[in-house]
Amino acid sequence: MGITYKKSGVNEEKASSLVRYIKTGSQKTFGKEVIGDIGFFGGLYKFRTSQYKDPILVSSCDGVGTKILVAQIMDKFDTIGIDLVAMNCNDVSVCGAKPIFFLDYLAVGEIKGKREREIIRGIIEGCRIAECAFIGGETAQLLPLYGKEKFDIAGFCVGVVERRKLLPKPVKEGDKIVGIGSNGVHSNGFSLIRKIFYEKNKNALFKKYDGLGKTLGEELLKPTYIYSKLLFQLNKNSLIKCAAHITGGGIPGNLIRV
Repeated sequence: MGITYKKSGVNEEKASSLVRYIKTGSQKTFGKEVIGDIGFFGGLYKFRTSQYKDPILVSSCDGVGTKILVAQIMDKFDTIGIDLVAMNCNDVSVCGAKPIFFLDYLAVGEIKGKREREIIRGIIEGCRIAECAFIGGETAQLLPLYGKEKFDIAGFCVGVVERRKLLPKPVKEGDKIVGIGSNGVHSNGFSLIRKIFYEKNKNALFKKYDGLGKTLGEELLKPTYIYSKLLFQLNKNSLIKCAAHITGGGIPGNLIRV
């Protein structure tokens, strides 16, 4: 049959099947502001300016780093989509904004089917938790770049905040610092975690620890907590002057950013 698109590494049938899956699932996150459906050239969102006096749009773009490697070894992909939404929505939320819509970029060597559906299912769940619409994205088949097994994901989030509620506000000596607990290691530090725990022995991820009640891999794959609703309420009630999303660099590296 000669050279075909499929033989060159792009499976259009699998891509179309995945788009149909995304279309069906993403509708669970839609509000009346979303216009149209997944699959158009752009995601459409009717921003209701009448609800704000002086709205500011806040955007974020982020990924989940080498946490993906743990998911690959464990063959468990249903939580990193939640991580992806969390990393972006949390960045938007520390500006005082409410996330309103989200898009993803999924780059794979080849579409497996089950793997991509698990990732998308996580994104949909993350958007449901954050109360933002999953309005579009891109799935790219890049076999020469990623080989048959590797992949990467990135997310893009837009939120909105009234200018007078925009964070950070000026802080002064004597203001209190409050740390909101995490539910695990979230999505940062995985290069160090890999060096310490499993770089030389991947089976370490399947070992159960008494203090965890689960395997190390399962613990590491716990999805990043989405703080959006909590931060929105704190800011709405003027209970905070600023907030920092504690990611790479920890508390010292992120508090100085505000």
